[in-house]
Amino acid sequence: MLKHYLQVVYRSFARYKSTFLINLAGLSAAMACTMLIFLWIQDELQIDKFHQHQGRLFQVMTNDIVADKLVTTDGADAMLGDTWKIELPEVKYTAVITPPSWFSKFTLSTNDHDVRAAGYFASKDYFKVFSFPLMKGNKDHVLADKNSIVISESLAEKLFRTTDCVGKTITWKWFDMQRECVVTGVCNDITAQSTYQFDFLLSFDAWKEIIHTPDVLTPAGPFPTFVVLNDHVDIGQFNAHIAGYIKQKFPKATATLFLRPFEDGYLHNVYENGKPSSGRMVYVKLFAAIAICILLIACVNYMNLFTAKASRRVKEVGIKKAIGASRKTLVTQYIAEALATSFLSLFIAVLIVDLLLQPFNAITGKHLILQVNFVVILSFAGIALLTGLIAGSYPALYLSGFKPAHILKGNIHSAWAEQWARKGLVVFQFVVSIIFMVAVGVVYKQMKFVQEKNLGYNKDNVIYFDMEGNVAVNIDDFLSGLNNLTGVAHASSAQYTIVTSPFEAPGVRWDGKNADDRIRFAPMAVNYGLMETLGMQMQEGRSFSRDFPADTTAVIFNEAAIRAMDLTDPIGKKVNIWGVDRTVVGVVKDFHFQSLHEQVKPFFFRLSPKETIVVMVSLANTDREKTISRIKEYYTKYNPGFAFDYHFLDSDYDAQYIGEQRVSVLSRYFAVLALIISCLGLLGLAAFTAERRRKEISIRKILGSSEVNIIYLVSGDFTKTVFIAIVIALPVSFFIMQYWLSNFAYRIELRWWFFASAGITALLIAWLTVGLQAIRAARVNPTKCLKDE
Repeated sequence: MLKHYLQVVYRSFARYKSTFLINLAGLSAAMACTMLIFLWIQDELQIDKFHQHQGRLFQVMTNDIVADKLVTTDGADAMLGDTWKIELPEVKYTAVITPPSWFSKFTLSTNDHDVRAAGYFASKDYFKVFSFPLMKGNKDHVLADKNSIVISESLAEKLFRTTDCVGKTITWKWFDMQRECVVTGVCNDITAQSTYQFDFLLSFDAWKEIIHTPDVLTPAGPFPTFVVLNDHVDIGQFNAHIAGYIKQKFPKATATLFLRPFEDGYLHNVYENGKPSSGRMVYVKLFAAIAICILLIACVNYMNLFTAKASRRVKEVGIKKAIGASRKTLVTQYIAEALATSFLSLFIAVLIVDLLLQPFNAITGKHLILQVNFVVILSFAGIALLTGLIAGSYPALYLSGFKPAHILKGNIHSAWAEQWARKGLVVFQFVVSIIFMVAVGVVYKQMKFVQEKNLGYNKDNVIYFDMEGNVAVNIDDFLSGLNNLTGVAHASSAQYTIVTSPFEAPGVRWDGKNADDRIRFAPMAVNYGLMETLGMQMQEGRSFSRDFPADTTAVIFNEAAIRAMDLTDPIGKKVNIWGVDRTVVGVVKDFHFQSLHEQVKPFFFRLSPKETIVVMVSLANTDREKTISRIKEYYTKYNPGFAFDYHFLDSDYDAQYIGEQRVSVLSRYFAVLALIISCLGLLGLAAFTAERRRKEISIRKILGSSEVNIIYLVSGDFTKTVFIAIVIALPVSFFIMQYWLSNFAYRIELRWWFFASAGITALLIAWLTVGLQAIRAARVNPTKCLKDE
C-alpha cells in the first residue's frame, strides 16, 4: 500500500510540475523562516536555565513608592545577603555583585602584557550560587581572599598563554586605583546563554575596602543580590515573610522585598505596579506569531493551488470511486501528497537555514548553530508533519467529497460556500501581509524618529573613554592638553556617560517640600565644561564656571526636577542634597538620559571633578579619524601602560534600541516573504478561476468580448477580495501599532498614509499577479476549450 501511495504521489508530481514547484518553493521558504525563528526562540527560552540551582535560585527585588508610583528595581544593600544567611534559616547561599554597568573595562597587566577586559566584584559564594564551571581552583575559596581574582580561559591564554596560572600575579587598574591580586581560579569561557558576562571576577571584599563600606545593613542599595533557598522552601510563604523585612529594620522605610526566579529575569524584565508586565517575552510571542502566520500562509497557498487544478483530477477521483475506492482511501492519498511535499520542503528548508544562519545571527546578535540532536530533529519533523496535515486537509476533503456520477457526467459545480472559503483563505493571507507592511513602515518611522529626535544634547561626533592611571590623578591637566589638540571642540569629564542611567536616589529637600513626597533624582558629578561638551542648553541661569569658586556647593537641575519640586524662580534658592546645602545656579533644558521609552525624570548636576571617571570629547567637524589618532597619541604619552579604549556616544545611544532595530530589520524580510507567498496564493486562486471559467471565457470571446474585457472580468473578483483584506487589515494593524508605540513615552503619530500606502502596495501587487494570469486566460483559443462540447 505504501509503495502504491508513493507511486501515485510521484506521478502526480510529474504530471503537475508547475503546481508542485510553486508549492515546494512556498513551503520551503515558510518552513525555513519558521525553523530560524524556532532556533531563536529555543535559545531565548534557554537563557540562564543552565544553573544547577535552577528552581531555587532567586534575585532580590525591591518595590518602593516613587512619585506616587510603585517602582520595581533589582538592587539591594550590599550587606543584605550576609545578613539573611545569619537570620533566615531558609537561605542556603547568597551572592552579591557590583552592577556590571558601573565598569566598562579594566586594564589587567602582567610582566609583558596589558589587556583590556570586562569584569566586576563578586562575593565569596558566587560560584556556589551560579554554575560557572571552574577549570582551576575550588569554588569554596576562589573569591574568599580580598586579593583574589578569577579569570576566564580566554583571558588566561591572553595574559599567560596557558590556563595553568593559579598563583600567578595580575595587576588590575581602574580609574586611579591599581592593585595586585593573585589568580585563584580559572573558569570556562562564559556561555552566550548567560545574562552575566565577564572575563574576570574580583573579590567583593576588595570593593568594600576601596569605598570604605562599613559592614552595616542600610535600607537600600544598587547591588544585585542573589539567593539560593534550601529544598522544600515555599517561595510564596518566603516572599510573604521578607516583604516587610526592610520596614522592620528601618521603620521609616517604604520599600518591600520579594524574590524573583533568576531565570525569569531575562524574559520578564519589565514591571508595572510591582508585577511583571512585558520585557523580552513580548518578542518571543511576536516572533512565534509571525512564524505561525507565515506557515499558515504557505499552507493556504498549497490549498489554493491544489484546488485550482482540481478540475484536472476529478475524473481520477470519479473512476477510483466507481471501482470501489473509499473516501478514506482518497483522503489518505491526498494527505500523503501533502506530507511528501512538506518533507521535501523540509529538506530544502534545512539547506536554506544552513545558508542563512550566519546572516540571521548577525541580525539577531545570537550565536545559533544548527545542531543535529534529538530535540531539533523531532521539532523540525513535527513542523513538517503539522504543515503537511494542515496544507493537505482541505484539498483532501474537497476532492474526495465529489460524487462519481456527477464527475463522470462532467456536472461539477462549486458551492457558494466553497468559493468563499477559498477567497477567505486569500483574504487571510493578504490581511497578514498588509499588517506586516504597516508594521515595517511604522517601526521604520519610529526608529528614524528615535535617531533624529532632539535629545537635549549632542550625541554625534562625541567619544568617551575611562579615566585611568595618570589621567585619573591629574584630570584637569590632562583635559587642558586635550582641549588644545587640533580637531577637539570641547573635552570634559563626568561620573557616567550621559546615556548610562544613573542610580536614582532620594535625599533632596527644599523649602515647601511635602513630607510625603518621595521623589527620586538622578545625580551626576561633572567637571567644568561638561554641558558645553555635550551641547546642552540652559533654560535659566548658567553652567558651572571657574569664575565662581563657590560652584563646588552649587547644583544645576533639569526642567523635570523643577516641575517635580514645584519651584518658581529657582535660581539662587537653597536645596539640601544628602545633608549638604547647595545653591541652584542653573536649570538645564530637559535631555534624555534614559531611552525614549521613559519620560524625562528629575536630574541634577553637581560639580565634583574628583568623582568623575569618564572623559568625554566632542570632535570638531574636521577629519574625525585624524583627530582620534591625535587623542590616542596624546593619551599614550600621558598614560603609559594603559590602552586607549574609546567608544562613540551615539553607538551607546543606539544600543538602547537594539531590540527594536532587530525587529525593524527582520520585519522587512518577513513582510516581503509573506507578500511573495501570498501572491502565490492569489496566483493559485486566479488559476482556479481561469480553470473553472475557461468555457465561459471562450463563449464570451466568440460573442465579441475583447481581451481587455476578459482581463477585467477575471480581475474584478480578486480586486474585491484584496479590498476586503485591506478593510480588515488596516484597523487591526492600527491597534497593533498603537499598542507597540505605547511602549515609548516619545513616539511618532500614526498617519493615515502609513496604512493607505500599505493597502495600495498590496492592491498593485495583487493586480500585477492576477493580471498576468488574466492575460493568459484571455488569450486562450476558444476552439480548444469548446471542442468537446
